[in-house]
Amino acid sequence: MENKITRKILSFRGRMAPVEGLLAGYGALIEAYKLVLPLPRMLTLISPKKKKYETPEWKVFPSVYAPADTLYSHLVFALKYEGINLLFFKKLFEKINQETIEKLVKAEPLSQYSRKIWFLFEWLMQTKLNIPDVQSGNYFKLLDEKLQYASSKYINSPRHRIKNNLPGTFDFCPLIHKTSELEEYITENLSKKTSDLISGVHADILLRTSAFLLLKDSKASFSIEGEKPVHNRAVRWGKAIGQAGSMPLSKDELLRLQQIVIENSRFVKMGYRTEGGFVGEHDRVTGEPIPEHISARWQDLEKLMAGLLDSAKKMETDGFNPVLTAAKIAFGFVFIHPFVDGNGRLHRYLIHHLLAVMKFAPQGIIFPVSAAILDRLEDYRKVLENYSHPLLDCIEWEKTPGNNIEVTNQTGDYYRYFDATVQAEFLFGCVRYTIEKIIPEEVAYLQNFDKMKMWLDDRFQMPDKMISLLIRFLDQNNGSLSKRAKEKEFPELSYDEVVEIETKYKAIF
Repeated sequence: MENKITRKILSFRGRMAPVEGLLAGYGALIEAYKLVLPLPRMLTLISPKKKKYETPEWKVFPSVYAPADTLYSHLVFALKYEGINLLFFKKLFEKINQETIEKLVKAEPLSQYSRKIWFLFEWLMQTKLNIPDVQSGNYFKLLDEKLQYASSKYINSPRHRIKNNLPGTFDFCPLIHKTSELEEYITENLSKKTSDLISGVHADILLRTSAFLLLKDSKASFSIEGEKPVHNRAVRWGKAIGQAGSMPLSKDELLRLQQIVIENSRFVKMGYRTEGGFVGEHDRVTGEPIPEHISARWQDLEKLMAGLLDSAKKMETDGFNPVLTAAKIAFGFVFIHPFVDGNGRLHRYLIHHLLAVMKFAPQGIIFPVSAAILDRLEDYRKVLENYSHPLLDCIEWEKTPGNNIEVTNQTGDYYRYFDATVQAEFLFGCVRYTIEKIIPEEVAYLQNFDKMKMWLDDRFQMPDKMISLLIRFLDQNNGSLSKRAKEKEFPELSYDEVVEIETKYKAIF
């Protein structure tokens, strides 16, 4: 006998509804079957009013859309209006028996929704149902491209007459919903904007801009982690970022990069973790772990990371959107947290790599993503927490004698089938920020620097080293030379000459 599914709510698991109504689709089934998973980004509600609308967390439908109070009707409603949630389907299929699914599919075997449910069961559970192959009829795409971003290349499944257009693999396949924000970013064609931006820039300026942005991004990546590296270490990591896209992604490549990040591995066990992991604090009195994020179980790392790398290759080959690919792979990596240390910088390196290898970033220019993230650090934390905090309620763990954590339930699916929509919106925002602010500002600065240098050289015949020092002092003091600079570094300059230099600087910059 089926569970009673539909119920009236004003709030659901702490999320306030915009109006009293009936839960429908995924939310209704999560509640009815007590499924343990983070709530979908958007829930659906059937309202007695006739208006259809959306809020940031809800889709509200009038009563004419209400599904019948059955498992099948709510699944069809979810597929039709909410898209595919792979994590939901995996948890549901683990909860109900195979015969129930066979009965659902056989009731309407030619329906596209029945065939999608059937395909998803066999794909996710790696088990064949006792149902004969579909012999005729149209092929239907698994992902509805009006709702979610799908691969442009698909694999036909003749058994179900389904076109599998999932942008990932069984072992790693986060999905991204289409939103007005993402559609706006994609329509803007930010890659072309970048090419147009640098097309008129002199080669020398472009080369120096790229070198500066590498160092700026490297230092920002350390700053995000709360570190202040020595100059040589920042230069070394900047050099690694500059090589992004030149080597194929692989486990060996990730291990090589971790070695560059860590440098001194005396106190850090290198390679994939062989113990639990979390991000957070320890109680100052007891030493007990207080996790903000719980990493994937170490026992799952080989399979998860192989899936992540295979999915990256698939999306690259299939021509999936580069920024969406980078969001799924880079954030997937940091959520899995495969290493004891170095995950944050490698997560941001993966963004550089994928934008470079998928030809989003013009050759010879680096997108200073870490610098953009540093300027939006609070938003970055929220984007990470958007995934990590709801997940804490789904993970069972115990404290180890060394005050680490050991996860005691199966959690691999939470890291392979998450919703990456929020992360994709954030990353696109960072990319736009670099194009509209960081890169133009650096190009303009270097062009102004050259003008100022030429004037100083012509007016005073200063050596290059002194010119650079003088401009740096002017930069640091809003276009004025400090008393110390005038007395210690530039005592040869008269009062009138200093005024002349400061006036020229302010005119140029």
